[in-house]
Amino acid sequence: MTEVKNYMDELYKITIATLLILINLFIFNATTQTNLEMNSKDVDILNVILIVISLYAAFHIPFGLFIFSYVVLGPLHYLTEINWLKEKEYFLGKANWSYLFILFAFFLALPFILKLSIFDTFMKNESIQKYYAFLNNTSDEIYLIALIFTIGLLYFKNKIHLILFIVISSIIAVFSLNHFTSTAMSIAIFIPTLIHVYVFTTLFMIYGMIKNKTTPGIISIILMLMVPLIIIFSKINPEEYNGLSDYTQTSYIDSTFGGLNLEIAKWFIPIKGSDFNFLSVLGIKIQIFVAFAYTYHYLNWFSKTSIIRWDKTMTKSKIITILAIWGISVCIYLVNFKIGYIILIFLSLIHVLLEFPLNVTTIKVLLNKLNVPLFSKN
Repeated sequence: MTEVKNYMDELYKITIATLLILINLFIFNATTQTNLEMNSKDVDILNVILIVISLYAAFHIPFGLFIFSYVVLGPLHYLTEINWLKEKEYFLGKANWSYLFILFAFFLALPFILKLSIFDTFMKNESIQKYYAFLNNTSDEIYLIALIFTIGLLYFKNKIHLILFIVISSIIAVFSLNHFTSTAMSIAIFIPTLIHVYVFTTLFMIYGMIKNKTTPGIISIILMLMVPLIIIFSKINPEEYNGLSDYTQTSYIDSTFGGLNLEIAKWFIPIKGSDFNFLSVLGIKIQIFVAFAYTYHYLNWFSKTSIIRWDKTMTKSKIITILAIWGISVCIYLVNFKIGYIILIFLSLIHVLLEFPLNVTTIKVLLNKLNVPLFSKN
């Protein structure tokens, strides 16, 4: 019976995965043909549907859906968004400072990359071990420095002032982590994960709703805000989520996303160390939310092709390059998730950090709309 159940689970996952791929193909085809251009209302309607589908799939296969979305949709999203951000000069006016964010991403990814077996001999060096420990212990500071510095980019244009602001950002980040440890660490943990895929996605949707004022747009935002409540108050039977495939289990463990779920769980119950049952009612509800947030985040990006026109920045050579990298990435993930995760963590972090200027700019615009004094136009 267990083998049959596992087979049915895998068959269900394949069905959902196929459905999501077909949705993306539909979006791509509908937005790249001049006779089938989607207006903002069409996109908002599509997003209402995508929210419902993503949540439905997350409830049924929270772990499998997350792995599928992260492996298949994730790399394609990173590559196409980085290309679009580059064409937009990373919303910095000048792209010069983008290299600093890439450097930050490199330092954040390096501890993961050094875990690859090819560096085992290299890692036996005592000096390298100290450097590794230093980088591993300063990741929270790097995230906060990057975020605070991005705010400075909106107000300072002089290079000297910006260099000074990097120093100030570093001091603020270190001070925050030493005096407001739990709050600062939570921010650092959630910035590249749920803040990126859920909070900023919702803010982009609110910005679009204010700009386009469509009823489906309002509905999509209401649905997004209701998703956590729907999950919290839903009845979950943990037994229905047993029988995960070996690939799903090992992939989830190798992804280190268990740490994210653990941090979320601490908001609800006291936890000592890492002693938490991820297949408990709370554990499954958290994973449902994580799976939904990541899946919809990726689908939302592909759905708004006709709105932000990121497809227009794609030349034939870029399309071939992106598809080639994407195909190789998916293959590596399927062969060995851990190696794929480590190799592509750099690409993932680059796309998160390079989006910071857009994130902060969006927040500034929204606050300006609300007439918050500091952000209001003169």
